[in-house]
Amino acid sequence: MATLDDLRGTAAALPGSEERTTTGGAAWFVRGKLYAWECHPWPSIPDDMRAIIASELVVGVKVADPIDALALVEMEPDVFLRTTTPWGEPKVAFRMAGIDEEHLAELVTEAWRVQAPKYLRRALDDHAG
Repeated sequence: MATLDDLRGTAAALPGSEERTTTGGAAWFVRGKLYAWECHPWPSIPDDMRAIIASELVVGVKVADPIDALALVEMEPDVFLRTTTPWGEPKVAFRMAGIDEEHLAELVTEAWRVQAPKYLRRALDDHAG
């Protein structure tokens, strides 16, 4: 099971990544653009999703396309939650208890790529290559 500390470690290794504390919990940004966040049970979230978010750690990440989010939800419906709110699409939320560290790193890195400018994506690729 992955933890917020695992998320922090992955995010800290990404160029230009910044963690901020928000009213909903921790959130990660690249060049001012949100790419990952700790979900909070806001009243605008449907009741069934709000109950899950209130009872366990749920994280949201940006995805490249709504089809990507749908594929994750269909592939693992017990881990990935359907859309929690209409704002900020495309995105997907997931139960941290159902994610291992490797999959978390992949989700966070891909979310960062969606929001990061080309020069930072290039810097990451150059460093990894």
